[in-house]
Amino acid sequence: MKIGFVQFDPVFGKKEHNFRTVEALLKGCSADVIVFPELFATGYTYLNKEELTTCAEQRNRGETHDFVLALAQKRNCCFAYGFAEQDGYHLYNAMAFMSPRGLVSVYRKAHLYCEEKLFFEPGSTGFTVFDYKHTTFGMLICFDWIYPEAMRTLAIKGAQVMLHAANLVMPYCPAAMVTRALENHVFVVTANRIGTERRGDIEHTFIGKSQVINPKGKILLKADTEACTKIVDIDPREALDKKITERNDLLRDRRVDLYFK
Repeated sequence: MKIGFVQFDPVFGKKEHNFRTVEALLKGCSADVIVFPELFATGYTYLNKEELTTCAEQRNRGETHDFVLALAQKRNCCFAYGFAEQDGYHLYNAMAFMSPRGLVSVYRKAHLYCEEKLFFEPGSTGFTVFDYKHTTFGMLICFDWIYPEAMRTLAIKGAQVMLHAANLVMPYCPAAMVTRALENHVFVVTANRIGTERRGDIEHTFIGKSQVINPKGKILLKADTEACTKIVDIDPREALDKKITERNDLLRDRRVDLYFK
């Protein structure tokens, strides 16, 4: 499987501009699955709920859905991407997996970061997995990384490849994800954004450092702070082997009888 990420600096509120940037970064690339950053089409720093409502879309219609579906069909590739989801009066920081045949799965961010709590509702989907072309995937969004139980839950449910859309501003996640991959024996793909976003009195500088990590904790690909697309070949079947030694299995050796005693 050829898998990777797009890392770039979205312009706040300029969906069409961001779509064109993504298209340009994908030029000449061929892959099976590519991950875009969190809120890739709209930018991150909302000043109020009304502004977020203007940018948000339903999961199965709207500019972002239509763009990614057309892109998937044109490139015969799947895309995992972060977007602002509107469901009635509810607003979620969400992530979708789009195949050339249409929407496969949507995850709503469980662990909201800082000002996100002012505008988004906590995710209601839970940590679910889905199968596509003989591989089981799980999705996480940005700050979910700091809760080990999030990725562990997906691993217990059988996820081989973790797709992580992010707008990281703190420096800790890239190193922590090596441990997450190793402790669950899974592949992890983090797509982060870059740049500085200034809106009102708020300023966020995003660290980049997107990466792909294998089940042994080896970094297969890593970006710095440049706009780029990077792709690598992986074998998802490697994540089916949960053995640390011939007598130790990561999941079977868990002492669930003691954890909440």
